[in-house]
Amino acid sequence: MAAANVSQILADTLSADANTRIAAELKLSEVLLHQGCTRLSEAGLALAQLILAQDVDISLRQISSFSSYYNHSASIILRKYVKERWSPYFESFKGNAPSVEVKSRIRHAVLQGLSDSNRKIRSLCAHTMSYIGNCDWPDEYPELLNSLIALISSSSPDAVHGAMQVFTEFIKSDLTEDQILPVLRQLLPVLLTILGSTEQHTPLTRARTVSVFRQCVTALYMVKDQHPQAVKEATATILPVWLEAFKVLLNLDPLKDVSNQDNWDGLAVRIQVFKTLDVIHTSFPRAMTSYVRGYLDASLRHLQVMSETYDTFYISGSASAPGSSEEETVEIPHLVCPLFDFVSNVVRGGKAKEWLQVENLNSLEETWATNANAFVAHEEDDTQAYGVRVAGFELLYTILNRSPAQICATFQTAIHQVIATSQRARENGSTAWWKPLEASFAAIGSQSEDVLECIENEQDSGRAKPIDVEDLLANVVPSVLNQSDFPFLQGRGFVFASQFARLLPLQMAGQYLEAAMHVIESNSAGIPVKISAVKAIHNFCEGAEDSAITPFVSRIAQDLGPFLLVTTEDTLSLVLETMSVVLDVNRGQWLTTDLSNSLVLAVLEVWAKNNKDPIFLSIFTEIFTSLASSTGTGVYETVVKQALPTLCTAIASSKPQEAWIAGSAIDLISSLVRGAPEGGLGDGFFALLAPSLFSCLSEAEDRDVLQNGMACLASIVRKDCRQILEWRDPSGQSGLDHILKVIAKLLQNDDESGGLVIGDLIIHLLRRAGEAVLPVLPELLQAMVLRMLSAKTATFIQSLVVPFAFLAYNQQDTVLYLLESTTTNGRNGLDILIQTWCENAETFQGFWQSRVSTLALTKLYASGRPSLQSLMVKGDIILKPETKNVIMTRSRTKTTPHEFTSVPFPVKALKLLVHDLRAGGDSATIPKAEFDVDSDDGDEEWTEEEQQNQGFKQEEFAFLSEMLGPRGVNFDNDDILEETDDEDLRNDAISQIDMQAHLVSFFKECASHNVNNFSANIDQLSTEEIMVVRHAIDH
Repeated sequence: MAAANVSQILADTLSADANTRIAAELKLSEVLLHQGCTRLSEAGLALAQLILAQDVDISLRQISSFSSYYNHSASIILRKYVKERWSPYFESFKGNAPSVEVKSRIRHAVLQGLSDSNRKIRSLCAHTMSYIGNCDWPDEYPELLNSLIALISSSSPDAVHGAMQVFTEFIKSDLTEDQILPVLRQLLPVLLTILGSTEQHTPLTRARTVSVFRQCVTALYMVKDQHPQAVKEATATILPVWLEAFKVLLNLDPLKDVSNQDNWDGLAVRIQVFKTLDVIHTSFPRAMTSYVRGYLDASLRHLQVMSETYDTFYISGSASAPGSSEEETVEIPHLVCPLFDFVSNVVRGGKAKEWLQVENLNSLEETWATNANAFVAHEEDDTQAYGVRVAGFELLYTILNRSPAQICATFQTAIHQVIATSQRARENGSTAWWKPLEASFAAIGSQSEDVLECIENEQDSGRAKPIDVEDLLANVVPSVLNQSDFPFLQGRGFVFASQFARLLPLQMAGQYLEAAMHVIESNSAGIPVKISAVKAIHNFCEGAEDSAITPFVSRIAQDLGPFLLVTTEDTLSLVLETMSVVLDVNRGQWLTTDLSNSLVLAVLEVWAKNNKDPIFLSIFTEIFTSLASSTGTGVYETVVKQALPTLCTAIASSKPQEAWIAGSAIDLISSLVRGAPEGGLGDGFFALLAPSLFSCLSEAEDRDVLQNGMACLASIVRKDCRQILEWRDPSGQSGLDHILKVIAKLLQNDDESGGLVIGDLIIHLLRRAGEAVLPVLPELLQAMVLRMLSAKTATFIQSLVVPFAFLAYNQQDTVLYLLESTTTNGRNGLDILIQTWCENAETFQGFWQSRVSTLALTKLYASGRPSLQSLMVKGDIILKPETKNVIMTRSRTKTTPHEFTSVPFPVKALKLLVHDLRAGGDSATIPKAEFDVDSDDGDEEWTEEEQQNQGFKQEEFAFLSEMLGPRGVNFDNDDILEETDDEDLRNDAISQIDMQAHLVSFFKECASHNVNNFSANIDQLSTEEIMVVRHAIDH
């Protein structure tokens, strides 16, 4: 098909006459969708040729590269043609790929289009070439890379502009680890030349060279382990040249880039430079060492110089930013965000200690004082989407953690200067006078926890507090609360006061709460200030003393109730979260039956409209738990009476295609169970729930419904197992019978995502049901052993093994006898369990679960049972020369799988116990080996103290060491269980054992009595393991 024919069809699609346009669109559909391979190839080639035709109207040349603004529903122009007709490589491929010859001609035409004199044509061709390159390079289009390098090496700015747009995507997605280094040797010198050609190339083209260079740096970092020497040489020669170039660029006056009234393209280079510096600092920090100070100075200088321009265009709004000359967005916030990120990361890495001294802190203070929110943009919706404000908060957090007293003192000076300048601006008639004050409160408030901690530390050390927040709360913020004409400032005042609620005297806290309640109850207050008042109440309830909140809490709950029914999305989330923390005040003792009844009805109504939203659902469950746990007279009974029937009806009537309704309803019932008093759920609770719950679980296939159902049953077993054992369905089957059916169903399911939930339910049945579970125990254990043979995920395997560990610890002889007499698929049940247990014990999650596994292993070892002595299990990995010091990827593991030794079970049990002993505390550890590894982490400037403690100060490292233990949890830190709802496990005897002392005692007992041939078994341990055992025995 000739290009002229395609041109005429495209022209007709833009016709003002509807009949002509529709006919043309149908013709396009016929040409590009329903023709054979030859005609399609001709059409694709004609489109490519049309792009290059200089004698054709530009609108037709553009439309031949992408769908027109009329959105042709059936037309497929060149880019879509490539995606759908080019190759099966594309997911959207629909067949009839062009021949090799036609592809070659189309590629050639698109490549030529990269040099077209029209910028839009170049950009469209670049997008098309990116698709082609993704598919064809290097196998079918090996010359692409050289062709692109030839274009950017040419003297044509147009060619460089077009090719650079391809490179931006090309380097990111198409280079393999073996191709990166050769390509960079060719590419980077050319890019550097373009970057330096300020007269020949546009700022956006030059910015793209920096973007491509950044992708190259990332690519080098990704292959650093595979090609360490080559990457080291490359970075040693490449990075210094570019870092010098960046230093020169950043030292140029940034104001020149925003003096152009037509566009701010010049900022694009600086934006990409700061993004790239951040990547280099993260990937190759050593290369940055000698440059960091200069870059930090340049960063501060940019903030100072650009502040007035930022104020003009983004704060006062007296002018509109011009943007860029192309489709890319280029504005000052896009520069400030990566600048903040870079400075934050440098400070966080400990490389800015000298820079963060008085001189620069004074400069920062001056910037704040002259225009406090110059780089903390006012976001009216306050969604905290990532932008200048959030990046600024992050930078403040970083420097505050490094120099808390100095930064707090800077806050003190800056906020008072801002107050004074804001007052003068207001007197001079400025309508934006309030914005610096709002931003200052927002910035200091965002760091409230660290500011409060700093004040406390300074006063404990006998020094004056560096910032007087109480003075602000007493003498400044109250006047702000009266600024109803400036609702964002007024609202910020409420939030700021609530962020420092701990500092408020009881009477003043009451005054602030009264003011917030007045705003919420007012018909004239605007939405922004009402939302801020709700936020303030939320913060007061979390931070202030309950005695300050209690007089208002009932009134607050009554006022928030109607809000639940009229708010949506983010605002509803805030109101729900606030309601949740309000209900926690004094554990809800203040609730009455009438108030709790109305709150349940309101929450259920909101739930019915939002039961598919997981974020809302998490808050609903917290609210129901708080309501149910209230100690107010008759409140629990009222909540259950109002909520349970509605939720049971929702479960029973839920359709399979609306599984989330049943799942969320079950979740809410679980929250009622968690909040129920320790005396039980109350008569009739399970009898009302059981029919709908078991019917739902027997038919459900949805994973969330099944998991929520198991979790609900586990909660009921823990809280009131008696009701389950006593309940009978019309056929006489008990609640326990139905639970075992659900367990059997899930054990047969291939989906293992609910693994831990099954394990929890089984554990609590064994713990709570007592002798009632004994008749069905053999069948249950056999089903679990059978499932072990096919279990794949760690959590599911744990759910199968831990119940056996519990039984082995409490009823060892019974469970071992059952396993020894069980045969599954030709294997002994005990063999299956022990093999599975030993291979996965080190991956078990959970405080109680890990402990019961360890305790059970000590008992199994000490038993000396003959059936255990002969079992051979997987031991240590066998290190081979070809896998030593090599990261084993999936592909490598397939070709060179790991091999392990084989050891008797008693030896493996000792290995696992030694591992737990080493993880349990310093008393059992062996001296650490000293290694001197030449790394590129850039820690050579750390102090001796930080080098010894991995970059932390000694007290910081000690704090982390205290917090962390085996599997990320302090071995004997019972507080970790406070975060769980499982009161049973928290108070279980296993959770109270001093595990470190228990293991040391175990090893001493085994050594003194040679339990189970202990001395011979110890000889089969590794040298390090033997040292740990000897250390435990001798101390």
